[in-house]
Amino acid sequence: ASTDSGISSDDLSSPDASSDNTLVSEQALAAMGNIVYFDFDEATIRPDARDILLVHAAYLKQTGKQVTLEGHADERGTREYNMALGERRAKAVRDFLVIQGVNRSQLGVVSFGEERPAAYASNPTAWAKNRRVEIR
Repeated sequence: ASTDSGISSDDLSSPDASSDNTLVSEQALAAMGNIVYFDFDEATIRPDARDILLVHAAYLKQTGKQVTLEGHADERGTREYNMALGERRAKAVRDFLVIQGVNRSQLGVVSFGEERPAAYASNPTAWAKNRRVEIR
């Protein structure tokens, strides 16, 4: 089950939710990457994004650094719809990180919709790369 915020009930009951005291190095953070991907027309955190987000949450909690969550969409749909979808995706990542114990004030949210594609082709591979949130 998932809420309107894109957070599943598994995320809410996760034992990792606020008890992880592991120190995270910047090298570990870089190795995990800073991009999480989404399914078509969805703003729900995918299972393959959990590990990336848990490492980022631990790092943000230990450092207090601020980041911007940049939401993106593929080119399908109207420009307005894709701006809103990018924002929903960025907010889903923000909400996940807050559930993990990150202070909301550390997290900025912005949507670029379809305006900053990671891949410029019009095919399923490119679309999948463009449905993302980048942690900056």
